[in-house]
Amino acid sequence: MSLFTIPAIKRATQAQEGQGRVEARFHAQAEAVVEKQTRDGKPFWELTMADAEAKLVLRAWSDSPAFAFCAALAPGAFLEIEGEFAQHPAFGVEARRWSCRELETAEIEQLLGGPAELQEKQARDFLAITEALARIADPRLHALCQLFLDDFGDRFRRTAAARTYHHARRGGLVEHVAQMIRTAQAVGEIYPALNRDLLVAGVFFHDVGKLWENCPEPRGFGMPYDERGELIGHIALGIEMLNALWRKLLASEAAAAWATLSPSNEAVRNHLIHLIAAHHGEMEFGSPVFPKTPEAIALHYIDNLDAKLEMMAAAYQTGTPLASRIIERVRPLPANLVLPLEKYFPPLG
Repeated sequence: MSLFTIPAIKRATQAQEGQGRVEARFHAQAEAVVEKQTRDGKPFWELTMADAEAKLVLRAWSDSPAFAFCAALAPGAFLEIEGEFAQHPAFGVEARRWSCRELETAEIEQLLGGPAELQEKQARDFLAITEALARIADPRLHALCQLFLDDFGDRFRRTAAARTYHHARRGGLVEHVAQMIRTAQAVGEIYPALNRDLLVAGVFFHDVGKLWENCPEPRGFGMPYDERGELIGHIALGIEMLNALWRKLLASEAAAAWATLSPSNEAVRNHLIHLIAAHHGEMEFGSPVFPKTPEAIALHYIDNLDAKLEMMAAAYQTGTPLASRIIERVRPLPANLVLPLEKYFPPLG
């Protein structure tokens, strides 16, 4: 039986459109193992399984061979799940007659690395980020970005951009930031009045607080909740982190040469902080201030654009069809989706 990823199972069952089941096996980590009861008081186990790209909920009923296995299972275990999968109209992908076993060490290492295609994409994205940061001319912003990578690079590379809505996977923040930087560079070409050094640095730092909100464990896919993230939130955490890095930077030997630069060190810091603070665009969405500079406006829309397009792409892959070419609404998108118009290619010859 072929080895699938969780997204591949979702796509395969979606393609069946209620016409049959998909026999498959996949490797994943048990992020949560919870004992529950039906309305009739019968016990069952609910497993939330996660791989490098997505999650899938399994249920082991009391008459299932997997029930006893789940009773002894601890969260964090790495498993192979084998069974039949199909789309349920209310619950999404549903597994029947499934069994499981714990993975061997080599299988765990391969799972943690993620699919080869995803590994390659995230490696390309991280390279694109570092190359863009290397081109920043302002020595303060350039040094600040490098200091962050030196101190937090490993954590940055495994952090997700969100828990559920977009790029909600290990390494998702790298994908999100890289695509935003590409867009920022294109926007900077069209609007040359923008401070591109500041905009690229703002893109890089805008979600760094998520290193404490959405960071998977070093050897796992689960995102444990962090008290700092809950009490403070990623925007305030990002500002706090930036100020701490800035103080460390100004204490370095290189900073002595920056005292006479224009714009001033303090102006650079304040404008970069504003980009972090204003990137949600509205106070009702968590920003303490509205965007008040061209770079802040640009950053807000670049962030929103990449998040929304990523959500739509995921919905097209795994969303529930309502009719031909129409997909049921996936929150927080505002309405049902329609498949995009195919590109036109002139006939050859």
